[in-house]
Amino acid sequence: MCGIVGYTGPKDAYPVIIKGLKRLEYRGYDSTGVALQNGSLKVYKKKGKVAELEESIVGKDLKGHTGIGHTRWATHGEPSDANAHPHQSASGKLAMIHNGIIENYTQLKQELINKGYQFKSETDTEVLLNFIEEIKKNNHCNLEEAVRIALKRVTGAYVILLLDAEEPETIIAARKGSPLVIGIGKGEHFLGSDASPMLEYTKEVVYVNDYELAIVKPDELILKNLGNEKITPYVQKLDIELAAIEKGGYDHFMLKEIFEQPQTIFDCLRGRLDTTGGKITMSGIQQYAGQIMNANRILMIACGTSWHAGLVAEYIFEELCRINVEVEYASEFRYRNPVINPGDVIIAISQSGETADTLVAIENAKNQGAIILGVVNVVGSSIARASHGGAYTHAGPEIGVASTKAFTAQLAVLTMIALKIAHEKQTIDQERYLHLLNELSEIPEKVAWVLKTKEKIQQLAEKYKDARDFLYLGRGYNFPVALEGALKLKEISYIHAEGYPAAEMKHGPIALVDEHLPVVVVATKDTYHHKVVSNIQEIKARKGKVIAVISEGDTDTAAMCDDVLIVPEADEIVAPMLSVVPLQLLAYYIGVAKGYDVDKPRNLAKSVTVE
Repeated sequence: MCGIVGYTGPKDAYPVIIKGLKRLEYRGYDSTGVALQNGSLKVYKKKGKVAELEESIVGKDLKGHTGIGHTRWATHGEPSDANAHPHQSASGKLAMIHNGIIENYTQLKQELINKGYQFKSETDTEVLLNFIEEIKKNNHCNLEEAVRIALKRVTGAYVILLLDAEEPETIIAARKGSPLVIGIGKGEHFLGSDASPMLEYTKEVVYVNDYELAIVKPDELILKNLGNEKITPYVQKLDIELAAIEKGGYDHFMLKEIFEQPQTIFDCLRGRLDTTGGKITMSGIQQYAGQIMNANRILMIACGTSWHAGLVAEYIFEELCRINVEVEYASEFRYRNPVINPGDVIIAISQSGETADTLVAIENAKNQGAIILGVVNVVGSSIARASHGGAYTHAGPEIGVASTKAFTAQLAVLTMIALKIAHEKQTIDQERYLHLLNELSEIPEKVAWVLKTKEKIQQLAEKYKDARDFLYLGRGYNFPVALEGALKLKEISYIHAEGYPAAEMKHGPIALVDEHLPVVVVATKDTYHHKVVSNIQEIKARKGKVIAVISEGDTDTAAMCDDVLIVPEADEIVAPMLSVVPLQLLAYYIGVAKGYDVDKPRNLAKSVTVE
């Protein structure tokens, strides 16, 4: 969740850190702060966004060549100046930032209170920092050793960055569960929750693993495990360009990312989908194709929007591959005692590749003999490294908190996997296989067509922006699309919205239908279309307002609806990649019409790295 930045080298640290925090603000924006080494530790922090911190410290002493910065998504303690990071230790000689949750902090806090410590905040971070300082003082050791000892007592998830007034050019960092990237420059090092803060300075990075500790100086990077054994850093080269994390002329990242979908889906298919040769090439899947074909079941594990992608994929895999598929919320799966048999295939779906619940869930399943395949966006992420195989979505950085292009890219990858397995297993005939290859290849162009209807969708947003509730309905492949549409509206506009299978409307939600309730019905031409049309008539009989997503040319359905969102006709297997796009735009434009910051919706953050 929270965003962390660090720098040590010849540059002034503050401009590097503040720019990095702006790029990481999608990870949390309750409060923010920086700590700088300049003869002594100087800490500046404030409730609110990075811009508010900048304004509050104009004229302050911001010199120093080593520093750390933090933008917060609150876990322990409400957003406030006192609870903002960095925190300083009781002596004032240590400063620390933290992404994660220390689960046994109350026990540690009581131990420290018994020794006379007083706390200025409500955070678990301040407890851990003073615990480290207490160990440093009692054991007469340096900060590195104190951190190592302390972390052996800690339960929970963390990335921590520490400064010590006695070691002015050194940053001590450690990781368990939350992401940490170290950028390697010439005589300088950069640290971040992801690579975006360092893109303009270096393309060479090291991804720190769990239970590793980094001693970072301008001209030296040392990695060790908690047993004090040195580890050789594995340097990787980034293939992300700086332009990918800029708005590029769009008002918001969310809008940019919606409009990037023709290209991101094309990038996902490129080099994999060959319609001329009639084949799909996915090396990370091919080596496990036999196990997938012979699996008794496939478990898809995900959270949020990725879970919705898994629901669509469940329909696709079962229809094409004839394999039993179960889709699980990772947050529930990890705490059950699920039945995992050797040879079960787990597909972990995550945009960031750092989702804490998903990561723990696949580690548990891996220990029980399951085959883990990752469908993730971020190269080098924790889930990608923990998986046996899988496929990247190649959607590029997704900065907007509400996921858009990652969802359609996940669907593209999952559809290709299903088609590849079905073809090798011979559970679909050649004609159907080639037809679906062509249908999939046409999706980028068809998404571009949908995006040209943005003005009509913007007008609808103005019409319905004051509604208090929305109901989203769909059947079959379009049911998960209804769930995703409702989620987008909730996230961005703060309007209560619920998604339901259309047939379930009569089992409760129809009681809500009146002349004030907009009902969004995903009613594209598919196997269930005539049934969905019946549901629309039931809503209209009760004076509900129907907004339907329909296939181009479907004048009959259009005639019975109040408003329509039109998408090109497509096979129902690939149609969700089209029908979701107008729902993304509808949520975006309603949020903008209501005056909200759609890139940073309240209480939300990107990359959920805590439970």
